[in-house]
Amino acid sequence: MEKAKSRKRWITDWWPNRLNLKILRQNCPTSNPYGESFNYFKEVQTLDVDAVVEDLKNLMKNPQDWWPADFGHYGPLFIRLAWHSSGSYRIYDGRGGARNGSIRFPPRINWPDNINLDKAIRLLWPIKKKYGKKLSWADLIVLAGTVALEDMGVKILGFSLGREDIYEPDESPDWGAEEEMLTGEKRFDGKELRKPYAATEMGLIYVNPAGPGGNPDPVGSAKEIRLAFARMGMNDEETVALIAGGHSFGKCHGAGPSKHLGPDPSSSPIEQQGLGWKYDYGSGKASHTYTSGFEVTWSSTPTKFGLQYLQFLFRYDWELEKSPDGKPQWVAKDAPEIVPDAHDPNKKHKPRMLTADLALRFDPIYSKIAKRFLENPDEFEKTFARAWFKLTHRDMGSKSCYVGPYVPNEEFVWQDPLPKLDYELIEEKDVEELKRKILEFGLGISQLVYTAWSSASTYRDSDRRGGANGARLRLYPMNEWKVNHPEDLKKIIEIYEKIQREFNEKQEKEGSNKKVSIADLIVLGGCTAVEEAARKAGFDVKVPFTSGRVDATQDQIEVEFYKEIEPFADGFRNYFKNPAEFDESDVYTTPEYFLVDKANLLTLTIPEIVVLVGGMRVLGATYKYQNYGVFTDKPETLTNDFFVNLLDMGIEWRQADDHRYLFEGYERKSEKIKWKATRVDLVFGHHDELRAIAEVYAGDDAKEKFVHDFIKAWDKVMNLDRFDLKFGGR
Repeated sequence: MEKAKSRKRWITDWWPNRLNLKILRQNCPTSNPYGESFNYFKEVQTLDVDAVVEDLKNLMKNPQDWWPADFGHYGPLFIRLAWHSSGSYRIYDGRGGARNGSIRFPPRINWPDNINLDKAIRLLWPIKKKYGKKLSWADLIVLAGTVALEDMGVKILGFSLGREDIYEPDESPDWGAEEEMLTGEKRFDGKELRKPYAATEMGLIYVNPAGPGGNPDPVGSAKEIRLAFARMGMNDEETVALIAGGHSFGKCHGAGPSKHLGPDPSSSPIEQQGLGWKYDYGSGKASHTYTSGFEVTWSSTPTKFGLQYLQFLFRYDWELEKSPDGKPQWVAKDAPEIVPDAHDPNKKHKPRMLTADLALRFDPIYSKIAKRFLENPDEFEKTFARAWFKLTHRDMGSKSCYVGPYVPNEEFVWQDPLPKLDYELIEEKDVEELKRKILEFGLGISQLVYTAWSSASTYRDSDRRGGANGARLRLYPMNEWKVNHPEDLKKIIEIYEKIQREFNEKQEKEGSNKKVSIADLIVLGGCTAVEEAARKAGFDVKVPFTSGRVDATQDQIEVEFYKEIEPFADGFRNYFKNPAEFDESDVYTTPEYFLVDKANLLTLTIPEIVVLVGGMRVLGATYKYQNYGVFTDKPETLTNDFFVNLLDMGIEWRQADDHRYLFEGYERKSEKIKWKATRVDLVFGHHDELRAIAEVYAGDDAKEKFVHDFIKAWDKVMNLDRFDLKFGGR
């Protein structure tokens, strides 16, 4: 009798709507094979970058039999690798960029848009092997593409090392809800693209190159391109430069039908050793390669930067045809066969384009920019080089995170630049004086804590943007974010400005060069409030504070970026913009999921989430200072009351609105309402893992532990963006 095949089921299979906390356990220090003490930023500074560059240039012109180079040069393939490693970045959560080498792992390595990039990574292995821990995959991938551009004639703007590898996939569920690749029905309706997505279809970097939904409509394609590139932080000029510059090189591959294409790397047979997409058509490589299903070469000089892509785009009329795989593409009518074959020197072809290419000709705005570039080659090259630098570096954070001899002197607004610290820092006695001043103005503990959190929690580790350094909270548009209490914030900032002015003037009169920034005062105000709240709870503790933050100016704010990323949820402050918009049957739309998502961007652990929420609630640091989740009779006192009262079996919780967002806690005996809560509060009693930790903090012996753990987690958030401390002020 044949033994029945069985499949072991996971918790998520049985309970798919259970809040999954797995993303908060990703990339813990113990997963790094170099050990917890490994410091890549020190290692990479010992790297001989010029030697790596020479090795890359030699590799690019040394084709390997197992995967031959198109046109005898791997440059176009490495450009595509670096581009796709960088280009899946999206502005709304900062995920998807090149900073951690995550293109080596699923889901990204398995996306249809990344077919055969596994080969590009393997081609780079000898160089990675040679330099070992001194050179990360993340840096090597971007460096390979940048060196390729330089080797093929582009005057590059510069390059920075400093991208540290991860060693496991990013399992954030927000890569897409579609169940099949190359579909977009759950993210894009043809007009609106759901946040945080930037690509219009699952498995793509930007848009379908064949046109919207495969329809060869250049004008419609332009609309999608504009939307997708804006979602990755690029304007129209940068978009045209990147497409026209990138398509100066290489080709698309669609030698035959897709039915001969094997599974992706993660699904491929074990003997293929992680290489996917084996193509069972002819040799399966070189002239028989399948990547996108399109068979297109854009230029007659595909290993040299120039204007031919733009010249061909406007010179010829274009006729629709089908690729060998049956996909719609365009061929230049009446054009001579002037494009070289990638592998046969005796063959020539007509120029060909994708629908997404023709978008640059038929969209009036793109067309105007493209023609200007055609008439001004130097401007085109400079714009492309700047856009490439932005594409490959925008998730690295401020310039203090940059490493190496080729970092450009120029600073860009997308790096969240800050003024230079040109004064002496305050000392301990000054800190104590400023604490007293802050308290004298009569601001509540809840206001001080809320404001400090509003400033620091804008940080996200995915692209190292935001944070307390710079005090961008006081500038447009953050000062108008709804969650930041604009009217209350204005009054609080005015108080901090008065304290700053008086302190700095006093120091100047005394002949001292010491100053205090608003950025430091905001954080210090929060720390002072936490100390006072702990004192009220019976604990004489000191909250760590390190000065050295500076104040950004309005011209250092990328206004459009920060307008776009205004939060619609922050569970730490019990804020959810529109409770009518989530679906309780889909956990990934719920306020509690967005709490976990934000915690992931803040690099918080599960215990840190629990202790921070419990502390923020008893401190009264909730949206509009409402009493939702404030489970205590002693608000603004740092007690463990949130956990004690949440887990009180004398309370019965009942739904209090039509959306199942608000709830009321009734005393079982009296039937009187005792507490009010949101579902973010109640998830700490409902979810098994969160409850297990909440029970620890609810213990009679946990009062002091709770205070110390809260302060430790608070200090972590306040300093997430202190790259001047982390990286030695580079």
